[in-house]
Amino acid sequence: MIIYLIRHGVTELNKKRCLQGRSDIELNDYGRELARKTAEGIKDVKLDMIFTSPLKRAAETAEIIKGDRNIPIIPEERIIEISFGDYEGLSFGEETYNIPDPDFMNFFKAPEMYNIPPKGESFQEVIKRTGEFLKELSQNEDYQDKTILLSTHGCALKALLANIKGTPLPEFWGEGVHKNCAVSMVEYTDGEYYLLEEGKVYYS
Repeated sequence: MIIYLIRHGVTELNKKRCLQGRSDIELNDYGRELARKTAEGIKDVKLDMIFTSPLKRAAETAEIIKGDRNIPIIPEERIIEISFGDYEGLSFGEETYNIPDPDFMNFFKAPEMYNIPPKGESFQEVIKRTGEFLKELSQNEDYQDKTILLSTHGCALKALLANIKGTPLPEFWGEGVHKNCAVSMVEYTDGEYYLLEEGKVYYS
C-alpha cells in the first residue's frame, strides 16, 4: 500500500496567521491555484481512493487533486485538524497576537509544554486518533495493493507522521509545519509503515 499525504491549500485565515483548527474555512483563490499545480504534479499517480478531513479546505483540496479520476472521496473524522477550542480564529501573528495564553507559541516551539485551550484538544489525542486510522488502513486486506491519498491539515498530518516515525512529542514538528499542498509519501509493507518522501511541493 502506498499512501500520499497532503496538507490542504491556503485559506484567508492562513494568510492572517489565525488559528483555524475545526473552523470550517474554504480555500482562497491562491489555495486553489496551489492545489491545481499540485494536482498537475501528481497527475500520473494512479490513485485508487481518497480519504479527506471533512472540513471544506481539505475536502476541496481533495476534489481538485482527484481531477477526472473515477475514484471515491471518503470523509474521515480521524484526520480532521486539532481543535483549538475557545481560541479558534484568534491570531498568533507578532503584530496581531490576541490569544489569552501568553505561552501559546509553545504549540509550535515546545509541544511538550503546550497548554490545551479551553474546549481544545491535546497533541496526544490527535496522535491517538490518527494512529488508530493508520492501524485500520493497515489491517484492511482490501487496501494492501492500493494507492491512497489522505487530504488533511498541518497538525493532523504531522501526527500521522509521528505515528509512522515514532517521533517523541518534543520533536513533533521536526523541520516545521509543512507548506500548504506539500505532499508526503508513505509505504506500508511487511507489517510496517515507511516514510519515502516528506513535504514535497509542486509549485515555486
